[in-house]
Amino acid sequence: MTNLKAELKNLTNPDKAKILAKFFKTAKGQYGEGDIFLGITVPEQRKLAKKYKEISLKEIKELLKENIHEYRLTALLILVQKYETLDIEKKKEIFNFYLDNVLYINNWDLVDLTAPKIIGNYLLLFKEQRQILYNYAKSENLWQRRISIVSTYTFIKNQEYDNTLEIAKILLNDKHDLIHKAVGWMLREVGKKQEYLLKDFLNIYYKQMPRTMLRYAIEKFDKETRQHYLFKAPML
Repeated sequence: MTNLKAELKNLTNPDKAKILAKFFKTAKGQYGEGDIFLGITVPEQRKLAKKYKEISLKEIKELLKENIHEYRLTALLILVQKYETLDIEKKKEIFNFYLDNVLYINNWDLVDLTAPKIIGNYLLLFKEQRQILYNYAKSENLWQRRISIVSTYTFIKNQEYDNTLEIAKILLNDKHDLIHKAVGWMLREVGKKQEYLLKDFLNIYYKQMPRTMLRYAIEKFDKETRQHYLFKAPML
């Protein structure tokens, strides 16, 4: 792990680090407060994740506890590498490890790049355990709520839409912009697969939806259909 940290530090880009710190809202009172960036691109981190995919879960946990963002993301990318190459029993271990350390998965890129691949994939296989997503959807923790909806991306890719729509209902009145964007994104993905399901959902709930959520959800519709929803006229 020492070698991994050294390689990450060698890739430090101070100018890019400043940009990322602003982009991921690290100022006092913002959602990423206290996060430190080295300025390393995701492709560079993916390369290192492949190189160090054999490090232990104990070492991954130590990286997750760090306040340097790239340490945590690289650790999670390694976890994805492990998950994708293991048998079912070992996948269960990775799934449980992810849940046990969920409080360290505390920015939107950490969630989006890993939750569908681990949580979503495991729950695709073990449907009876999906209650965890509903629990997370009602959590006070912003990132657990984002995990709850973004994990369903894997279900959508496999033509399963019910959980996405049900969790979207729970999050409909969420106060945070990052949840509005995530829910709108997942609804849009449902619409790309089955447009009628998205329209059915919108015709019931569009008046309740935050503007950002609605805009994300209808992004792939033609201009006329978007205008109908934006100006509060349901599209049949």
